[in-house]
Amino acid sequence: MKRLIPFILTLIFAVSAFAQRDAATFTGTALIYGSGFNTRTATRTFTLRLTSQTSESETARLIGVLQDGGQDALLKEVGKQKVGTFSLGGQVSRDVNAVHVATVDGKTRIRAVFERWLGFGELRGGYRSVDYPFSYIEIFVDPRTGKGEGTFIPAAQIRYRNRDGENQIEIEDFGTFPGKLMGVQMRGRMES
Repeated sequence: MKRLIPFILTLIFAVSAFAQRDAATFTGTALIYGSGFNTRTATRTFTLRLTSQTSESETARLIGVLQDGGQDALLKEVGKQKVGTFSLGGQVSRDVNAVHVATVDGKTRIRAVFERWLGFGELRGGYRSVDYPFSYIEIFVDPRTGKGEGTFIPAAQIRYRNRDGENQIEIEDFGTFPGKLMGVQMRGRMES
């Protein structure tokens, strides 16, 4: 048994190191503006760790779910998926449910969506904020330096609309202003 324990520990560390090598990690500071009765501005550190990204075919399928069933159907469908984690300050991390990576003007754009943290008082009181079940992140990173900035919407609604004959996905912020992600630093690789 004594010989087996070092072997198991070595195996665990090897698997952990392999998993970390295939992940991209984004760290920085989130500046979050208050809304409603709580108008305080807060800053917290954040960590976004992505182990994979949502495929183009899966993205198209999820857009179809949003178009046919609305955001409640989308929330139910993406809740089954995990492509990474997001933690804010000292909170327990949330599973990131969908990620889209693209190259825009020479920068890597990462868009992430996940089910947001809901407070007990929010749920019990049935407040309007419950209608905003997602959190949304958009980060632009320079692939040469690994540095960037972005936007964080802690409470978001996601809708599918046809405006002027053009299909669009709208992301509405519950707060007055979306938060900012500053001093973003990327470690690892994220392929677009």
